Amino acid sequence: MSETVNPSRRYESAVRTEQAAATRRRVAAAARGLFEGQGYAATTVAAIAKEAGVASKTVFLAFGSKSGVLRAVWDIVLKGDDAPAPVADRPWYAEVLDEPDPREQLRRNARNAREVKERIAPVLEVIRNGAPVDADVAELWELINTDFHANQRVIVESLAKKKALKKGLGVPRATDILWTLNHPDTWFLLVGRCGWTPAQFEAWFTDTCCAQLLASP
Repeated sequence: MSETVNPSRRYESAVRTEQAAATRRRVAAAARGLFEGQGYAATTVAAIAKEAGVASKTVFLAFGSKSGVLRAVWDIVLKGDDAPAPVADRPWYAEVLDEPDPREQLRRNARNAREVKERIAPVLEVIRNGAPVDADVAELWELINTDFHANQRVIVESLAKKKALKKGLGVPRATDILWTLNHPDTWFLLVGRCGWTPAQFEAWFTDTCCAQLLASP
């Protein structure tokens, strides 16, 4: 005999799920403002809870720890929303891989790099500066670097399949070059310290990637 699910219970469950998701979004938004404004070390769970209008216990139940909140903030900022799909499944990343022309492929990658870094730079700086004082944040910073290197390798492998790489330039070395040029530290130096505009960074990144990676036409 099959079990009948009470429609009202299903509705109540859906409402609770959405309420929990809304609370997570509110806490993450509050935490982002505090992290960016005063840094990771100076931000407390109590301050996050107060800013979000919830109890500290709610923050711990939803995220586990202050570093857990930062991880959630990073995930949202990187993807641009709180949907679960990873970067590799995002249309803007797939668009780069699907582009048949190598130079246009690198141009689109540069466009994405600019758009994403404009969005993530403040939170990324919080993570980079928080890594020396918190082991969990240091682990997150390492994960970001590892994932980023892997994502750049996929792009390089796509170029290699098109036989577009410079003669003698293998996938490992080409990946290291693309990763370095596209690394957040390069953005922080050129845009943050030297005062380049994001558009100038995008143009330089496009030209340099083509010069360093692609065979002559």
